[in-house]
Amino acid sequence: MSLIPVTILTGFLGSGKTTLLKRVLTEAHGQKIAVIENEFGEENIDNEILVNDTNENIIQMNNGCICCSIREDLRETLQLLASKKRQGLLTFDRVVIETTGLADPGPVAQTFFMDEEIAEQYLLDSILTLVDAKHAATQLNDRQEARRQVGFADQIFISKTDLVDESEVKALMHRLTHMNPRAPQRAVHFGEVAIADVFDLRGFNLNAKLDIDPDFLKEETDAHAGHDHAPGEHCDHPSHAHDAADGHAGHGHHHHHDDDVKSFVFRSDRAFSPAKLEDFLGAVVNIYGPRMLRYKGVLNMEGTDRKVIFQGVHQLMGSDLGPAWAEGEVKTSKMVFIGIDLPKDIFLQGLEQCLV
Repeated sequence: MSLIPVTILTGFLGSGKTTLLKRVLTEAHGQKIAVIENEFGEENIDNEILVNDTNENIIQMNNGCICCSIREDLRETLQLLASKKRQGLLTFDRVVIETTGLADPGPVAQTFFMDEEIAEQYLLDSILTLVDAKHAATQLNDRQEARRQVGFADQIFISKTDLVDESEVKALMHRLTHMNPRAPQRAVHFGEVAIADVFDLRGFNLNAKLDIDPDFLKEETDAHAGHDHAPGEHCDHPSHAHDAADGHAGHGHHHHHDDDVKSFVFRSDRAFSPAKLEDFLGAVVNIYGPRMLRYKGVLNMEGTDRKVIFQGVHQLMGSDLGPAWAEGEVKTSKMVFIGIDLPKDIFLQGLEQCLV
C-alpha cells in the first residue's frame, strides 16, 4: 500500500485555518480527505461547520493539544484511520491535521519520524502556516508559539492583507523571510488557494529542491548586526504595537525587533569531511536540538560525486544521497538553519572546521 500523505495546517488563533480548510474540502479536486482536528474544549464550532458542509471523515480529539500532552492520541488516531482504510471501512487519499492556534507543530511532525508504525503508513508532506496580516506584528512580538509556527513552515499563507496597507504587508513579508527564508509566502483572500499550493509540496522530501531566498543570501553577506539590514537600509517593520499607535510606523522611526526565531545560511565550495560533519552535527543537535526547528541542506561531501541531502526537525536528523553533481556545476554546500536563539557564530565556525 502506498504511503498516505499528511499535511499539517497551523497558524495562530484567528488566522483563517478553518476558512482555508473549508475551501480545500469543498473544492472539486476529486480527492477524499480525512481531517484530524484539534481544539481546546468539549464543544468545537469548527467541527460543526466542517461536518455540515462536507462528507469528509472528521476525527475530533477534545482532550487537549496534539502537540503536547496527547501525542499518543494522535498516534492512535492515525493508526485507527490506517486500519479502517485497509479494511475498506474508510476511503480517503490524504490526511490534514489542523492544530490548535496555540500549538507548536514540532512534536506533531516528529510523530511521523519517531514512530515506526506511523512512518510505515504515512508520509509527512508539509507544514502550512497561516499568518494574520492584521494582527501578525503583535502576535509575533508577544507569542513564541506564533514565531515557532513561522519557523516550521514549508509554505506561509498571509491572510487579511485587505485589512492593512501595502507597506505593512511588505514589512511583514520581510520579517517572515528573516525568520524562515525557505518557506514561500503567498497572500490569500478568504482561503482561496489553489490545491497545487496546498498538497504535494514535498516539504519533507529529502530530495526536494532546496529553496533558500536568493535575496536573503545576498543580504546576509553585508548585513549589519541586530537586524540584518543592508547598511543604511531603513527598517519599517510593523514591529511594536506602540509604533502604530504613536503614528511612527513607516515614518522614519528606526527600530529593529529581535525575534528569537531566526535563520542563517552556511555556504562553502569546499567539501565536507563526512566524519567531522557527523560529529559536529551530532553534538549541536544534542545540545541545541529542542531549539532547532527546521534545518536542511545540499552538501558537497568528500568521497562521493553525488549531492548529499540532509534535513532535520529538533533532534531528528536524516540524510540521503541525491543526484550526481552536473558536469561543470560548482559543488557548493548550502545549509539553512531555523531555530530559537541559536548561536550562529558557533554553528558557522564549527561547520567551517568540518571542511576538508
